[in-house]
Amino acid sequence: MKILHVVGARPNFMKIAPVMKAVGRAGFAEQKLVHTGQHYDVSMSDVFFSDLGMPLPDIHLGVGSGSHAEQTAKVMVGFEKVCAVEQPDLVVVAGDVNSTLACAIDCAKLRIPCAHVEAGLRSFDMDMPEEVNRIVTDRLCDLLLTPSSDGDENLRREGTAEDRIFRVGNVMIDTLLDHLPRARQTQSRGRLGVHPGQYAVLTLHRPSNVDDEKVLRGLLAALEQIQRELPVVFPAHPRTRKRFEEFGLAAQVAAMPGLLVCEPLGYLDFLGLTSQAKLVLTDSGGLQEETTALGIPCFTIRENTERPVTVSEGTNTVVGVDPDRIVTEARGALAGRGKAGRIPQLWDGKASERIAQVFSSWWSRRLAA
Repeated sequence: MKILHVVGARPNFMKIAPVMKAVGRAGFAEQKLVHTGQHYDVSMSDVFFSDLGMPLPDIHLGVGSGSHAEQTAKVMVGFEKVCAVEQPDLVVVAGDVNSTLACAIDCAKLRIPCAHVEAGLRSFDMDMPEEVNRIVTDRLCDLLLTPSSDGDENLRREGTAEDRIFRVGNVMIDTLLDHLPRARQTQSRGRLGVHPGQYAVLTLHRPSNVDDEKVLRGLLAALEQIQRELPVVFPAHPRTRKRFEEFGLAAQVAAMPGLLVCEPLGYLDFLGLTSQAKLVLTDSGGLQEETTALGIPCFTIRENTERPVTVSEGTNTVVGVDPDRIVTEARGALAGRGKAGRIPQLWDGKASERIAQVFSSWWSRRLAA
């Protein structure tokens, strides 16, 4: 059996790495890794291969940045050519980035079976480009590998056949548990001068937060208050830095002594940092899951989440973009009132093994048909 795994942006790496390892251990398939290059920055991409122990990509499409339409189209053109040469038996895509959507469309047109890791997640917010990607990808893929029961229910509600749905658990947690001991040995805290349990971590990159000047100013007003009470480590996404300059906010950011702005970090450095934080403020999907697994209070700076299990069972609270609420919730966590939560079912570090079993059984059935 030949499997092509696709990565395009940094969240994909944490989802595909454990799957490739599990399939490799099972020994039933030849695997190749395709990097679309949707996000390509050495600090945000290349270091992930070494951090996660992934093989270097066999194929690199070099798509680069661009509008949603440009990226999707470039990936479709490039990946179609790869499929013509490689003739895979199965393509594996993950998450909700443009590369995921593009490759799923190619596979549907070429009649190549496609599996979606992290299927079934829904924010029910069509203003999010990622929501469009999730819905279309799940409609087109043959094997839908869900992380939690809400994913199963979302797919059923959309009329998905039961034999396409496989609840396997959360592969992000496989990666986290596998690398946590080594991550905690990194020097990221020391370089930033913070101590375990005495700082917050912030990520901020979604267009709805950073491209709207009024929203971004409000978020900075909240951070102004929080950073007075404990240091806030902020690995700043290039997009966010650019908006600070465009909106004339760079001086305000620089004037906050407790807001420790740094370059984006590799996976191990970032995990080492977040795993020892007092609390996390984020608009990232993956961090909502990781903080739930780590038992760290998380405040999601969005109006909704496609990962509701992190709220209903985990440590996550969706706080929106209202500065007063963000400050109130952060102060509550500092006072010991943050959510404790529990780890959801099948977030046990073995999701990738279950995925490998799904692929193996699926392939056996095809051979027998």
